[in-house]
Amino acid sequence: MNNAKIAYRVSFVTIVGNVVLAVFKLLAGIIAASSAMVSDAVHSFSDVFSTIIVIIGVKISSRESDASHRYGHERMECMASMGLATVLFATSLGIGYSGLTKIISSDYSSLATPGLLALIAAIVSIAIKEIMYHYTMHAAKKINSSSLKADAWHHRSDALSSVASLIGIGGAMMGVKILDPIVSIIICLVIVKAAFDILKESIDKLVDKSCDEETIKKMEETVLSIDGVLDLDDIKTRLFSNKIYVDIEICADGDLTLWDAHEIAENVHDKIEEDFKDVKHCMVHVNPKMKND
Repeated sequence: MNNAKIAYRVSFVTIVGNVVLAVFKLLAGIIAASSAMVSDAVHSFSDVFSTIIVIIGVKISSRESDASHRYGHERMECMASMGLATVLFATSLGIGYSGLTKIISSDYSSLATPGLLALIAAIVSIAIKEIMYHYTMHAAKKINSSSLKADAWHHRSDALSSVASLIGIGGAMMGVKILDPIVSIIICLVIVKAAFDILKESIDKLVDKSCDEETIKKMEETVLSIDGVLDLDDIKTRLFSNKIYVDIEICADGDLTLWDAHEIAENVHDKIEEDFKDVKHCMVHVNPKMKND
């Protein structure tokens, strides 16, 4: 099964799960009079739109290179992740505003005490969203999809918001009614943090950020292990969505024929792309050097 099909399958499962869960939480929040649970339901509904964004991003990014896009379309997945971060941020503002207005009103007597159904809904939500997080993250790591990872963290943020809802509902049932809208603001902050992290990762992949130092060090060791490589002059890496581009300058014996130098460069190229699966392309330049230098 190719990467796109895996992403579609996971996305379909999460869309169905989010719709069912969101409807359940919304009804539970209304029936049990819990503003935190209603806010949590809105968050779950936003997950549906986020997953649709992921599907679109994966579909476009999986297209082959063409005359207009010689390096492929992988960065469209970063754009999908940025769209997801925007949805998360907008959702957080709505939830935070709702909780803040209730606190500013100072009329806590008007806040109803949540019923037992809201408490049950929060527990069910935590369990289901955590399962969805692990399910989506497993697939994301398998195909190295940044947008799918972002969607997985969206599930995790929903699970965390349900934990906050559980605390708020429990507190309100014990008579501390103000705790319910306070927790809505905490949920807002949790989602803002998730949105910021997703946005930062997406921007890093759009501005050609280098790989982590550990990966670069392993690449250097791999290059220097190739027969005929006398030294490594330079190595540059850049993230291209879920792929990596590598530019390498090696030193080889200046007395070698062009054919022999080319063979060494090819060996470096093949070894890098073989050992580092995320490398989409490796460019190798050979500098001449005398063996006794």
